[in-house]
Amino acid sequence: MSRLQIILSIFLLLMLSACAKPMSGAAKGTLAGGTLGAGAGAIIGSQSGHAGPGIAIGAGLGALTGALIGNATDSQDVERQRLEEQQRRQQQELERQRRELEKLRRQQETDDQYRRY
Repeated sequence: MSRLQIILSIFLLLMLSACAKPMSGAAKGTLAGGTLGAGAGAIIGSQSGHAGPGIAIGAGLGALTGALIGNATDSQDVERQRLEEQQRRQQQELERQRRELEKLRRQQETDDQYRRY
């Protein structure tokens, strides 16, 4: 496989990855890992005279590694969003309790004033 074919293959992969929907971290990792792995496999394979198998092996290993890393980052994003939502709900509850406390204080002050007279 010539360098031009490798470059065109990588370019084609990148163009096909520009989908309308945003890609997940796992999908991005798979694509990036596969592309980098194919490039590294082509370089290593061409040194031994077996560029084709080098590309295939490199792309497979790179895609697998990229998918694992991307999936881990997706999981971290989901957990971060869950914690942010939990914090937002706790902040709302705290504000509600503050308002309730202030209302009770005012009511107590009013009750105390009536008792004095």
